Amino acid sequence: MTPIRRSYGIRRNIAVLSLLLLVLAMTCGSTPSSAAGNDWWTPTARPAPDVRIDVTGEPFTGTDSSGKVQGFVDAHNHLFGNEAFGGRLICGKVFSEAGVADALKDCPEHYPDGTLAIFDYITHGGDGKHDPVGWPTFKDWPAYNSMTHQADYYAWVERAWRGGQRVLVNDLVTNGMICSVYPFKDRSCDEMTSIRLQAKMTYDLQAYIDKMYGGTGKGWFRVVTDSAQAREVIEEGKLAVVLGVETSEPFGCKQILDIPQCGKEDIDKGLDELYALGVRSMFLCHKFDNALCGVRFDSGGLGTAINVGQFLSTGTFWQTEKCTGPQHDNPIGNASSGAESDLPAGVDVPSYDSDAQCNKRGLTALGEYAVRGMMKRKMMLEIDHMGVKAVGQALDILESASYPGVISSHSWMDLNWTERVYSLGGFVAQYMHGSEGFVAEAARTKALRDKYGVGYGYGTDFNGVGDHPAPRGANAANKVTYPFRSVDGGSVIDRQTSGERTFDINTDGAAHAGMIPDWIEDIRRVGGQDVVNDLFRGAESYLDTWGATEQHQASVNLAKGRSTAASSSEWNPFTSYRPGRAVDGDDSTRWASDWSDDQWWQVDLGSTHLVSRVTLDWERAYGKSYRIELSTDGTNWQTACSTTSGNGGLDTARFTAAPARYVRVHGLDRGTDWGYSLHEVGVHSA
Repeated sequence: MTPIRRSYGIRRNIAVLSLLLLVLAMTCGSTPSSAAGNDWWTPTARPAPDVRIDVTGEPFTGTDSSGKVQGFVDAHNHLFGNEAFGGRLICGKVFSEAGVADALKDCPEHYPDGTLAIFDYITHGGDGKHDPVGWPTFKDWPAYNSMTHQADYYAWVERAWRGGQRVLVNDLVTNGMICSVYPFKDRSCDEMTSIRLQAKMTYDLQAYIDKMYGGTGKGWFRVVTDSAQAREVIEEGKLAVVLGVETSEPFGCKQILDIPQCGKEDIDKGLDELYALGVRSMFLCHKFDNALCGVRFDSGGLGTAINVGQFLSTGTFWQTEKCTGPQHDNPIGNASSGAESDLPAGVDVPSYDSDAQCNKRGLTALGEYAVRGMMKRKMMLEIDHMGVKAVGQALDILESASYPGVISSHSWMDLNWTERVYSLGGFVAQYMHGSEGFVAEAARTKALRDKYGVGYGYGTDFNGVGDHPAPRGANAANKVTYPFRSVDGGSVIDRQTSGERTFDINTDGAAHAGMIPDWIEDIRRVGGQDVVNDLFRGAESYLDTWGATEQHQASVNLAKGRSTAASSSEWNPFTSYRPGRAVDGDDSTRWASDWSDDQWWQVDLGSTHLVSRVTLDWERAYGKSYRIELSTDGTNWQTACSTTSGNGGLDTARFTAAPARYVRVHGLDRGTDWGYSLHEVGVHSA
């Protein structure tokens, strides 16, 4: 039976599924067992039978000689992706009170031979047929290239922890539209309902593991809600689990025909609820443009498919424009995907110029409100999947406040942004590429890590519907030899056995989360110890970013409400553009000059302060060339900094701290035919 002739009324949905499911490709009863006397890492009551760990030796604890924690960071994982998308897209559970046989079994519709494994044949090609039996044979799954089967069974995650992982970011994930068109589901498609469930399941997993170790708080899997708690967990040698969110319509903030379907009150309510659930990092957009921001495109046929999906969801296609800097989104291309047949009659996918690779939609006013709302709650912003225009605007906001809470967790950020992220104090992780590709990319950014003294992370995206490292082969150069020692040298790691199947990174690739230690050893074999050392410093760097985010305090704007003056003010019979409008704390008002190049605006701070940062929130009429000038007496001026390449938006000028009572913005060359216009000017001390 061929896929296009399958029954159950799914034929008409196959093309839609192709585009929406491919979006993500780019998105037990217990029996007692004895533990060694002081082997705190060995449970007293592991379920039997169960998956083996195949790691011996004590997990490292405490800190290094300089007082820093050590360990690897998986900055992007979806533990409970099986609970998303209606509950039947990813088959198998992370854990089950009924045991491993119940947890690691295929979806009902995959039996007896995978004929109805729709997602398998969409993502793999062919007919999607496979042996659905999981435990104990695991003939065809888990596999490095299977996107439909559980990869985060708790014992596999345990093996990753035993191999040196100390931070795991569990991104709660779903997509309401994919859920709605997928024919097999057993729960609501509401995104927030799924997010709440996945958060609950994370805490349930913690309790499940605790029971094996004798009670509450005794297990190795610890959900943490602040950096100090995470640090304590890691020092104990356990795994700190951080909750994040990656969804396409957070707080219900989708857009239909460019009309937002949410308001500020929805954003505040949503952020408060997520924070109460324990969420400390999140994405604002993912794959489809929403009411908050525009996305980073996918390319080729996949990009076309997602673009069709965006139209079906929102009524709008992606719109592109020429990029204004070296950063760019992925080229969409005009490749056919088969999804075009699902468009209404007379509607075609637009063609795009090859030299217009940036999403025209940036960070919206609601998106800016959400960013500032996250800052208010000391949450970390995930910028992967944002288009470069939106990322640039978000970084402008973070830089204007010196806010360090920014994360790129799995290689979906233009790499030209890397230094801006590091300079803020943010954290960067690379997608779990094959060892050779991972090593090459790590080498490209090594100088920046050394410059800023930071470690590195990886984002596995397990259960996130993406491929994972393929096997390099039993005869590959520098292949992994078993057993091998963990990076800290305290544990011995052998091939992992699940039921009747034994996994080998050389021949099976990264089939599940338990293969992370093997993959890291493969990286060491291919690229040497340096890149692994950077990864081993990842936990400390991640906690540095998180801790600095929690400790951030908004600085006082010394200019707010102070006396101002200007060389000129544009006259308007209906409103005022007087200079005081730029320090009134209202970003809907503004100062505007006459329409000529040499103009200035200044503020009297009332007394002399040590000044080191000035923020300029330009209206469309911006300064291309301007100076920031300081004075203690209002007569003698000193240039603190200058630029000839201003491009509008929110500018942050940083300079060596200097005493000043008066601060002047001196425009030299306009960026438009109008004058200079500033919504707000902020002046901040050292």
